[in-house]
Amino acid sequence: MVMALGTSIGGYRIIKAVGMDMVKMQKYQGFSADFAAAICLLVATIFGLPVSTTHTKTTAIMGVGAAKRIKSVNWGVVNEMVSAWLLTFPGCGIIGYLMALIFMRIF
Repeated sequence: MVMALGTSIGGYRIIKAVGMDMVKMQKYQGFSADFAAAICLLVATIFGLPVSTTHTKTTAIMGVGAAKRIKSVNWGVVNEMVSAWLLTFPGCGIIGYLMALIFMRIF
């Protein structure tokens, strides 16, 4: 429920950043990004690697933009995304730890 609420509130901003602001794509480029992400996810699944579908798709889009021209990628948007990804790991871990401590005391 909370995840659905978060997606409905912030989802458009993320879709806009990846789909419109990071790289301007033609239809064939969108297909290329989808196909590249699918191959990466298939290989990861075969080898049992836990990968993020979102990260796979986003980096495939970056690759497609870079193939057209390296300056086609809005590296400012990429920098913001990568920073958010890096902060998410410790941030969510710390919040999870604190929530567990709180709920252990309650229950």
